[in-house]
Amino acid sequence: MISKLRTGVGVDAHQFGESGPCALAGLLWDDAPRLVGHSDGDAAVHALCDAVLSACQLGDIGTFFGVDTPEMAGASGVAMIEKLRDFVTAKGFVINNVALQIVGNKPKITVRRDEAQKVLSAALGAPVSVSATTSDQMGFTGRGEGIYVIANALVHTP
Repeated sequence: MISKLRTGVGVDAHQFGESGPCALAGLLWDDAPRLVGHSDGDAAVHALCDAVLSACQLGDIGTFFGVDTPEMAGASGVAMIEKLRDFVTAKGFVINNVALQIVGNKPKITVRRDEAQKVLSAALGAPVSVSATTSDQMGFTGRGEGIYVIANALVHTP
């Protein structure tokens, strides 16, 4: 018997730009510069979208929200999640949950973790957990040049 549960993995990385605020995990952070991207640059949301799309075998964020879609220029991460949710549920999928791991020195996720989890969960219509770590001063995240995010999604198939 084939399980109706599927997992998907998503990753994303964005470099910091010159000015803030930083859009990350569905929130704006004044204590970090903005992340560069076609939308608001929210690497956590982008990894979340990739994980859900992967679990549903529906491609990736580039095919769904590519840079060739002008309506997504500057779009908020929450708007992206809501559009994704509507798309995958229309295909019959049920999103069970998503776990995010944010790698970087700033912003400090712990102080707003609960708020981020509430915003992301409300937009997705399923629980989203957010955790964070540093890379012990190694690589581009350790040098404070940007953020890297890993996401895992669990969905039920139609």
